[in-house]
Amino acid sequence: MVGFGGSGARAGIAFVDLHCHTSASFDSLADPLKVVRAARDRGITHLAITDHDRIDGALRARDAGIEGITIIVGEEVKTAGGDLICLFLHEAIPPGLSPAETIARAREQGGLVGIPHPFDRHRGSVGKAEEEIRALVGLVDWVEVHNARIVGGKANEQAAELARSTGIPGVAVSDAHSILEIGVAATRLEGDPSTPAGLLAALATARVVPGRATYFARVITPLAKLVQRVRGNGRVRPAAGAPR
Repeated sequence: MVGFGGSGARAGIAFVDLHCHTSASFDSLADPLKVVRAARDRGITHLAITDHDRIDGALRARDAGIEGITIIVGEEVKTAGGDLICLFLHEAIPPGLSPAETIARAREQGGLVGIPHPFDRHRGSVGKAEEEIRALVGLVDWVEVHNARIVGGKANEQAAELARSTGIPGVAVSDAHSILEIGVAATRLEGDPSTPAGLLAALATARVVPGRATYFARVITPLAKLVQRVRGNGRVRPAAGAPR
């Protein structure tokens, strides 16, 4: 686990994780309230819960009012062109829309948008080529330069170079799908990232606190998918005839 040493308690310093999952996702069994408590106990001050294509787990976590941590309601949206992270949502954004339409819908809610795990071809990363990813950079607010779930390859390094060359803020995230992974990576910010304006301003001070998920934690994911399928909690599918 990343050791934050209680630094998040200092005025003006926050340790944020802008990408994690709970049992509201089709590939996680982590109870939302247990996720929040684990994050708080491991030094995270602001946690964005970003379940796949739904926000009910994040709403449950936020409305529980657990002290010592701020919950940001978010969603990992599967667009027609790949995944996007949308934060500060009031309503879920349906999957299957174009990246541009998805971003527009997040903005309509006053939300912020980031690109998760770019260049990771083992997952539904947005953009099939670097040129497509770069075209989206001007429409979003950050890019993940360290995703703790990326295995092998140079995806994190490529994302970090993208951030450096374009000037977009880069963040580190756990992308946790289990309690074991909570707190393995985070981003240190100066300011108060509790609101869209506050997070946007604080991103200019971002410092990544990298870490890696254990291989054991990754093994849990296929099992979680199977259990969720049996429970009838499969992946949210785009509505027939959804606008693109």
